[in-house]
Amino acid sequence: MRDIQHAMQTFLEEKVREGSERGLQLAVYYRGELIVDAFAGIADQASGTPVDGDTLFPVFSTTKGVAATVIHLLAERGQLDYDAKIGDIWPEFGVNGKEEALIRHALYHTTGIPHMPTGIGVADLSDWDKMCAEIARLTPQWPPGEHMEYHAITYGWILGEIARRVDGRAFSQILKEDICDPLGITDMYVGLPDGMEHRVALLEEPGFVPPSVDEDRPQAIPAWISPLHEWMNTPAARRACVPASNGIMSARSIARHYAALLPGGVDGVQLLPNSRMKLATAPLRLKDGVLLPRGMGYEVGQENSIIGPRLEAFGHGGYGGSIAFADPGQDLAVGFTKNLYSQNDAGSSIIGELKNRLGIA
Repeated sequence: MRDIQHAMQTFLEEKVREGSERGLQLAVYYRGELIVDAFAGIADQASGTPVDGDTLFPVFSTTKGVAATVIHLLAERGQLDYDAKIGDIWPEFGVNGKEEALIRHALYHTTGIPHMPTGIGVADLSDWDKMCAEIARLTPQWPPGEHMEYHAITYGWILGEIARRVDGRAFSQILKEDICDPLGITDMYVGLPDGMEHRVALLEEPGFVPPSVDEDRPQAIPAWISPLHEWMNTPAARRACVPASNGIMSARSIARHYAALLPGGVDGVQLLPNSRMKLATAPLRLKDGVLLPRGMGYEVGQENSIIGPRLEAFGHGGYGGSIAFADPGQDLAVGFTKNLYSQNDAGSSIIGELKNRLGIA
């Protein structure tokens, strides 16, 4: 396996040299062993700081897979049931047409509240209680469970507050104590602690063009938070806790998290039993019978997906190109982080090269 480490290290360096990437990391567990721990490029062009294995990267919606794992851990302990009404746990939420919304609906992005509340701004994203109060007052755009529309940011406060209500601990504390500590992970955060700013890669998105939106209509990602890369380059954004979209972590940490969800786990730690993961990764079937490639909080495999074609594979990608996933059929877990967001993204070619080297179709 030493050959694959060298091969992938060389491949990453080539992507930096050709300009398709600036700074990036790739970590891969295969059959329970860390076989690739590669990194290349620059974390911050202004300072010239090189990327190393300890560099932290904002990963946007790749965070959602970790948030899902938190919920499934609580379910496995009997602290919550997927079919429990959210309003029974969080009474303020069970109003304005959300009375029948279930935890299952939140995990599947079917609660009907994909759009952010109006009348708030960037500063409010750091105020957990205010954001949860605003989310709780929202009126769903369809009856919960009837339609799936990606809850780009609201997902995080819905699930994070459910976790806090049933457990009593803040989301970031559950993440540290129940996922990071058992696995020896020291570089996975949703809410960056003081003293860590120097380790975070600076995001770049040359040629960014603001999307054309009607600012008078509710938006899943409001114009005032755009460009996203600029928001995540600010200390306030990094220190906030937004479990849908502002995780900051290394490729090593997110790959290890997914390795611990595979049968047998990693280094003697399996976060959830196989039976729980089978439930968690069951594809969404809507009331009209349509089957969608989305598990409870995870994306699942489908044809032409970077995760792979098998439904049993699961993970989540993020804005800009970060990705992390596990494939039980191949005993494979991957974490990929980066800081240059462009049309020349090399993520697919990097994962493709990895799978070719491993002989995985």
